[in-house]
Amino acid sequence: MHPMLGIAVRAARRAGAIINRAARDVDLMPVTRKRHNDFVTEVDKAAEHAIIEVLHRAYPDHAILAEESGAQAGRSGESEHTWIVDPLDGTTNFIHGFPQYAVSIALRHKGVLTQAVIFDPTKNELFTATRGRGAYLDERRIRVSRRTLLNEALIGTGFPFRDLQSLDEYLAMFRELTVRTAGIRRAGAAALDIAYVAAGRLDGFWEMGLSPWDMAAGALLVTEAGGLVGDFQGEPDYLASGRIVCGNPKIFAQMLQVIGPRVAKQALVP
Repeated sequence: MHPMLGIAVRAARRAGAIINRAARDVDLMPVTRKRHNDFVTEVDKAAEHAIIEVLHRAYPDHAILAEESGAQAGRSGESEHTWIVDPLDGTTNFIHGFPQYAVSIALRHKGVLTQAVIFDPTKNELFTATRGRGAYLDERRIRVSRRTLLNEALIGTGFPFRDLQSLDEYLAMFRELTVRTAGIRRAGAAALDIAYVAAGRLDGFWEMGLSPWDMAAGALLVTEAGGLVGDFQGEPDYLASGRIVCGNPKIFAQMLQVIGPRVAKQALVP
């Protein structure tokens, strides 16, 4: 295992232990609303603090971009390395006792994703990837699915819950893909959904309105598992735009044929 990946795994497991302890008394936990349908708990903050502590102890000069605390420069100021951290992806699921949430940590070096960890503390499943070395679930190499037809594919998604202005655009895509696929699943934790694409549990995934920490680790997992990742036009701008499509190469291409024209049509609406 790459040394930087090993540190990320240690950080993710420490955060997972905090989350699992808190899950025993989730009903007693104070919850703060950051904005519409976007919540934060003391567990998010404690898990993020634990992750940052592990990362900065090992790499004090690295920068960090984290969901709750924002961007932090390394000890020496600007850094070529940036850790992208979501301490608890799926907070709404967590506070309702719905066991679908995860810790997500990625490392970007000179703008390129190089390390990825997604840890599901409820199932004790650890997804990891190092650029050029493949993707793994625990000790087992994983690959995207081999399905070739969209009408046989199981697709994951997430509603644009933070910004409802995009809801009509999204629902048009949802309707079209519902008709053209074997099924749509919306579990509420984008990082874990994307990891499932890497593991072949889902054939594809799309969502809009995401943040970099929702996508970064999962995107590297998918590409290292043989899949493709892009924005709604298939371009590599998904971390900036917040719009992501991913899947095995065949399903990815067919999803873009459905989503891309609808995006172009929406852009023409005054």
